[in-house]
Amino acid sequence: MTTKPQTRTQETIDRHDRFMSLNYTRYPIEMVEGEGCRLRDAEGTPYLDLFSGFGATILGHCHRDLVGAVCEQAAKLWHVGNLLHTEPQTRVAEAIARHGFGGRSFFCHSGADANEAAFKLARLYGNTRPTASGESRFKIISMEQSFHGRSFATMAATGTAKVREGFDPMIEGFERVPYNDLAAVHEAVDARTVAVIVEPIQGEGGVQMPDDGYLQGLRALCDERDILLICDEVWTGCGRTGRLFAHQHWSIEPDIMTLGKGVGGGLAVGVMCAKPPLAELYNSATQGGVKHATTLGGNCISMAAAAAVFDVIERDGLVPHACRVGDAAMQRLNRTAQRCPVIRQVRGKGLFIGIELDLQAGGAPFKQVADVVAQCLKRGVLVNGTQQNVLRLAPPLVIAEAELNEGLDVIEQVLGR
Repeated sequence: MTTKPQTRTQETIDRHDRFMSLNYTRYPIEMVEGEGCRLRDAEGTPYLDLFSGFGATILGHCHRDLVGAVCEQAAKLWHVGNLLHTEPQTRVAEAIARHGFGGRSFFCHSGADANEAAFKLARLYGNTRPTASGESRFKIISMEQSFHGRSFATMAATGTAKVREGFDPMIEGFERVPYNDLAAVHEAVDARTVAVIVEPIQGEGGVQMPDDGYLQGLRALCDERDILLICDEVWTGCGRTGRLFAHQHWSIEPDIMTLGKGVGGGLAVGVMCAKPPLAELYNSATQGGVKHATTLGGNCISMAAAAAVFDVIERDGLVPHACRVGDAAMQRLNRTAQRCPVIRQVRGKGLFIGIELDLQAGGAPFKQVADVVAQCLKRGVLVNGTQQNVLRLAPPLVIAEAELNEGLDVIEQVLGR
């Protein structure tokens, strides 16, 4: 009896399962190459990527400018620590300030790291402005169905209960209220509230959009009560929604903005950007020493990549491109929804699109959105599902309209249009 030889992919999976912590449910696929919006696995199968690694490869795979920037920097200097100055850090901070609200940036490794830095800064602020009775202000309000990370503080802020399961007790000082419910935020605010954190568009919550006036109302409330407004732009930053930062759609400015995912183009970069007077609370020269720090955050190679991300987005007009191509895709999907009862709603902005499904409609053969994702994957298209019934698209900003339509063809075939 002959034994069928293992494929390269199966050999990799066997080694993975032996030596790695099995934190993720992975597809039985080993990716080996990528270019633009295309990937190829170890068996030679091609894929169209409409999710870009949870939004991180925002310029696609192996973008020429990012490869060049990283290779050039790697040949000069990798890391020296944050007690010395480097040009790549400065370039990224300048770009964020210029495209944003003139804030000052702190560089770290991920969106969760950035949100931790924001929460610590908010508590410093609260301790400089105690209540009338002298109590510190430390309470932070977040939204249900939100996602801010998996560290202990960011778990406490995250509004998705599944993320917190098994990790009690949570850190105190966080209260969650319904998203899009301004009255609920007003009711939750008390004398000890120091900050409100909100995703301009909820990512893990299913690409949930804010109602008209919601973000403006949060801004007004925060101004009235001397509360910091933190915009978590980990999913929505860097042009994904058709503006450099999603809060700009609603003509507001946060006190603190956090970035992750796409800002590094696929490398581990997190950013906490705060308005200058607030950022002074992290000034080691005036605050009696270091208040918050990181060893590898802002290393030269990651910063070279991040600087290139902003350069390419601006040079190639990718923000209006995301707006135009994304709008066309949503218009097409809305037309499809008129003849496809499985599609309940299409929502989003730019190239951040959620397709809410009614998995009971029209004899749909799917029990959960993961079944739709799996069928698309079999046809060579990578998409994602969240909240059990939302198909989520976040392709690289460089995607051509024809490529996106190619992917939508497959999605419509799977859904039975």
